[in-house]
Amino acid sequence: MAEKYNICLDIGGTKVLGAIFDSNDTIVCRYKKKSTESGSSSQNVQEVIVSVVEELLASSGIKKNQINAISAGAPGIIDQANGIIVFTPNLPFRNYDIRTPLEEKFGVPFYIGNDVNVGVLGEYHYGAAKGYQNVVGFFVGTGMGGGLILNGSLFTGTGFKAAEYGHLILDPEGPLCGCGQRGCLEAFSSKQGISSYIRQQVSRGRESMMAEHVKEGVFRSKYLKKALANHDTVTEEAVDRACHYLAIGAGNLINTISPDVVIFGGGVVEATGNLIRDKVLAEIDRYCMPSIRSTVELKTAALGDDSNIYGSLAMIKDAEASAKKTSAGKAAAKKTAAKAAVKKTAEKAAAKKDAAKAAVKKNAGKTAAKKDAGKTTAKKASAKSTAK
Repeated sequence: MAEKYNICLDIGGTKVLGAIFDSNDTIVCRYKKKSTESGSSSQNVQEVIVSVVEELLASSGIKKNQINAISAGAPGIIDQANGIIVFTPNLPFRNYDIRTPLEEKFGVPFYIGNDVNVGVLGEYHYGAAKGYQNVVGFFVGTGMGGGLILNGSLFTGTGFKAAEYGHLILDPEGPLCGCGQRGCLEAFSSKQGISSYIRQQVSRGRESMMAEHVKEGVFRSKYLKKALANHDTVTEEAVDRACHYLAIGAGNLINTISPDVVIFGGGVVEATGNLIRDKVLAEIDRYCMPSIRSTVELKTAALGDDSNIYGSLAMIKDAEASAKKTSAGKAAAKKTAAKAAVKKTAEKAAAKKDAAKAAVKKNAGKTAAKKDAGKTTAKKASAKSTAK
């Protein structure tokens, strides 16, 4: 039997990263393409996704009929059950059914979930959270994403909208967040929050290596890394501020959920190594109950840019395990029903047999009674004759 392969995708606002995994969960081929190079409509982005899959197959020499399944993580609100991208901030998808056209195109199951949920799932199955049952994940990028594993399962809440930690309100009078609220964790601790702080300080006349890199928007992570290496004061202040609020947010989640581990990932964390985790560690005890904090570990994500594609692989595995469990449950129920039917039939046969025996016995009793009655009549007749 030919080996089957899984294709896993990371659909981002600027690129689509794809990888092919073999049956040993080893990446055998990678390919990356800009997600908006063909235009800005949902159809254009879908075409980019299709082209990435086709390029992966062409580069690897793997045939279409060797694909087992395709899976992806994408930003925004994802209806994971139906494969619909309800809303995504940096891509032109609104209530878009992405599953149907891709399943029709490639003839295999297609799965999709929120990118940070999927990233945390990847860390849970293959990375820093492997072996833990309750996991809180913070992914620090352009925004602030969250993911939650409870009792070994990804928790997505009603409508697959859970774990939006970036919108924990930590200061109602704080800076305006992109969501419309004020003082969200994202407004302090994401690239957006860090960039905003640096721009504010530069506008007050302070100098920073990051001035040009935040002038038009958010910085690229490599520039942050360089500025920190050169001890740029404004950048260090911005990162300290980000970590301060991240410690408060993480502390609140620790008190609420009592997880086994808190994972910090995303572009900012990847660019700075363990810096973010270490700064959060230095403060977090102030925001946790000691009895809860004592059982929680804080770790840096291990998979980097690959967390999403490994999480996509985990989605396939979880879906297959769930289907197998459902199938086994149905088979067991069918077997139980068959046994019950056999037992019921046997009970009916036994009851029928008992009824037949009872009828024979009853008839025998009637015959015996009739015979006894005949004997009694004959005896009376004989006695009468003797008396005469």
